[in-house]
Amino acid sequence: MIIKHIKNFLILLMSIFLPLIISSTAYTANLTMLCYNNSTECDTFEELAKGWTAETGHTIDIEVVAYEVIREQLLLQVESGNTQDIWRFTGTGKMAPHLLDISPYVDNDYWNSNYGNVLDNARAVTGDNGIYMWPTLLSSTGPYVNVTMFEDAGVDLLGKGATWEEWADALRKVKSELGLTSGLCMDRTGHRWAGLGASYGAKFIDNNGNFIFVDEGFKKAAKIFVDWHKEGLMPAEGWPGSAGAKYKNAMPKFMDGTCAMIQSGSWQVNNLTKNVKDFEWKAVSAPCGPAGCGVVSGGAQLGGWKGTKHPEAVASFIDYMAREENAIFTAQQTASISGHQGLQAKGVDYSMLDPKIGSSLSTFAGNLANSVPAGLILQRHPSNFAVWNGVPEFLTKAIDGEMSLDEALAAMDADIKSKEK
Repeated sequence: MIIKHIKNFLILLMSIFLPLIISSTAYTANLTMLCYNNSTECDTFEELAKGWTAETGHTIDIEVVAYEVIREQLLLQVESGNTQDIWRFTGTGKMAPHLLDISPYVDNDYWNSNYGNVLDNARAVTGDNGIYMWPTLLSSTGPYVNVTMFEDAGVDLLGKGATWEEWADALRKVKSELGLTSGLCMDRTGHRWAGLGASYGAKFIDNNGNFIFVDEGFKKAAKIFVDWHKEGLMPAEGWPGSAGAKYKNAMPKFMDGTCAMIQSGSWQVNNLTKNVKDFEWKAVSAPCGPAGCGVVSGGAQLGGWKGTKHPEAVASFIDYMAREENAIFTAQQTASISGHQGLQAKGVDYSMLDPKIGSSLSTFAGNLANSVPAGLILQRHPSNFAVWNGVPEFLTKAIDGEMSLDEALAAMDADIKSKEK
């Protein structure tokens, strides 16, 4: 009788716990991810995800969108509470409050040793020691030149330490000799402009972390920039061709030969290497001003939504991508500077790629290493998107003559400070 009761009790236990055991071991998540490409990032992640799926049983659906969607729509989508599990994004400051802390699920020592510098960008907002994102790449703003145009015009390329004014003079000569409609292009965003501003002494942020707009260095850079448009050195269909804070990629104008130099960044190396066949191009050292040679650091991150129903699976995917061997593969496939500090120290082997890639990435890494601090500090500010948006919106008003430069700068100052967190 006792044996029968024990048997019945065991059967009861099995009926309760076996389904839980089966459910636990059979659990798989199908994650969703929003991704944009600088070059081939989304394809690279999809390839790496195959190994993650084989290892964990989880799967991921990657939706590829234009960068403008990330820049202009992602935050609104996240704040609505209806979004993907994982995103490739920029603008850590504004996204940090919505990111999943993966530290309970990963090796914190590995992450802090190899990604600690970048992790601080989110921690500056969250105020803790959480792990919120994997840097898919590091980047630096800086210029590319059309070498063929300079050679055809008989104008020498300038070297390290050349000033913005010296580059402007060289571009005027190229423009005149070749009959170009413009000499210099720049992506329409304050992110690209900030390197120019920092070169002339714009501080952007005071010692208390508050915005400084507009100081003498900022005013000087703004006047030069507006004057370049008024003389026709920069294209009328560039910054003035759009209104408000709208982002506009200038790279198509460089690639089609509209301008001889573009202020863009390291994320375009792979694009240029693969797609420019009609002329020789080169990444060159960041132009300098009285304060130094300014650039803005940056990059794109992979982060998870803190509202996800699958936090452990999300953390598993991000952690898998951050492994050293996968960081190497990502840097090689996307021709980018890795955010992995160990790889930065010992270098990534790019020898299987076009020689231009290694040379260009070395130039941009040098730009970062030798930059004045202001642009680098601005990248970490949680409200820096107010700067990226406000600079083109109000400088365009001065370029178009809708406002005087002083009026535009005063309006910009008020607008940016009103959005500061």
